[in-house]
Amino acid sequence: MWRLAGETGMDVNSPYAYTLWCRDFAATSVVARDADGRVAAYVTGYVRPDSPDTYFLWQVAVDSAHRGRRLARRMLDFIGETFAEQGLRYLEATVTPDNKASRALFASFARDLGTEAEWSPLFTEEHFPAGGGENHDPEDLVRIGPIGPEPTASDD
Repeated sequence: MWRLAGETGMDVNSPYAYTLWCRDFAATSVVARDADGRVAAYVTGYVRPDSPDTYFLWQVAVDSAHRGRRLARRMLDFIGETFAEQGLRYLEATVTPDNKASRALFASFARDLGTEAEWSPLFTEEHFPAGGGENHDPEDLVRIGPIGPEPTASDD
């Protein structure tokens, strides 16, 4: 995962962080492997502690050799189906304003579910320290939902 994050140009965390992620958040993440067992794509995320009906998607990455196969969308569909069955109603993620691929992915996901994708600013450049002399782009929050059937009184 660390290798793939670096190759895709997204924010790269330490190898240790990805190793901990695989241990502590395996139940809320998806990894696709190729025939040789290498990571071809992944989605990492978690259920927000202060919003137990909301899944926060932290990173989605697809190896360049596996692009064009709808891996990101298939993993996102799997997450949406799995967590809707568990009562989650919303999916959130942050996306930089210039990340057209991720914006299109989330817009199509919401559209195909027949629900809303609401965009709002979340973090500005001032929230991020300049690392290596480079500023971090702002991050907009996308909130998709509601997903799945409306909970009933008997679901409480």
